[in-house]
Amino acid sequence: MTIEPRTRALPASATALLAGAVDYAGLFPPAALDLRQAVAEYAAALASADAWMLGRFVTPAARLMEFVDAQATVAGTSSAWPVSAIVTGESAADLTAVAAVNAGARGRVIVDALECKPASLDGIDWLADQAAGCEAFVEIPAGADLAAWMARIAARRLSAKIRTGGVTMAAFPPAAEVVAFLDAATRAGVRFKATTGLHHAVRGSYRLTYEPTAALAPMYGYLNVLLAAAALRAGHSAAVAERVLQRDDPATLTFTDDSVGWGGLEFPTALLASTRASLAGFGSCSFREPADELRALAAGHP
Repeated sequence: MTIEPRTRALPASATALLAGAVDYAGLFPPAALDLRQAVAEYAAALASADAWMLGRFVTPAARLMEFVDAQATVAGTSSAWPVSAIVTGESAADLTAVAAVNAGARGRVIVDALECKPASLDGIDWLADQAAGCEAFVEIPAGADLAAWMARIAARRLSAKIRTGGVTMAAFPPAAEVVAFLDAATRAGVRFKATTGLHHAVRGSYRLTYEPTAALAPMYGYLNVLLAAAALRAGHSAAVAERVLQRDDPATLTFTDDSVGWGGLEFPTALLASTRASLAGFGSCSFREPADELRALAAGHP
C-alpha cells in the first residue's frame, strides 16, 4: 500500500528518506500492547497527518486470524492493511495461516511480507520456496557467517533483517557489527530492514522500557541507521558510516528540500530516495515517537 504525504510542512529530503518507513510493531516489547490496542494505534496512525511514514503492521503469523477479527471492528477501514507476518522456523502452520488470511480477508488485510530467523542456511532455502508473493526478510543470527548468509539471501532473491536492540543492554550490537551488516547488504544488492530499539530518531541514552524506573542505555536512532546506509551507498568507508551511526548531536542535523546534512556530511535527496529503494524501513513498537521526533527535528527544534 502506498500512502502519499498528507502534509507539505516537511522538507522533501525527510519524505524521501522516511515515506512508508515505520513498520508498526506495537505487539512487541517494550510497548507489548494487547492486540486490540495495537490495532487501534495503527488505525489512529493511518488517520493521522503522519500516515505517509507508516509501513506494515507486524504480527506473529500464529496471531493472524485474531488480528483479522480485531481489524474488522475498526471503523473507517477503506483500504487493505499491509501486514508483515513473523513465521517461526519451518512452520507449515504459520504459512497456512498466511494463505488463509490472504484468501479470506476480503481485501481488508494483505500479508505481503514474511519475517523469519532460520536456524541454518538451509532455512533460507525453505523460506524462499514458500514465500511466493511476499517479500521475505531473513534475520541473520548473531555470530553467523555474515558473508555466507548474505550470499545465500542474495542468491535466493530474499531480503535481510538486522536486530539493532532490545530491552536489555546486551541486546544492542556494537556499531561495527551494524555497519558490517549494512555494508554486506549494500554490496550484495540485498534489500533489508532494521528492527528493535529504533523508536527514537537520534542515538542517545534512553530507558530500555517504558517503565519509569527502567535502566538507561545508549540506543541507535533510526536516522543514524538510515543515514549510515546512505553513506555506504554514496561510497563512503565503513569508518565514516560507523561515525554516522554513533552521532548523538541533533543540533547539527539539518533538513532541506535538497538534502539532509549532519556533522559535515551532505546526503542529497536523490541519494536518500535510492537508499530507500534498498532499505525497506525499520520496525518500531511506537509510531508516534518516530513521527513526533522527526517533525521536531525537521522543524529545527531537536
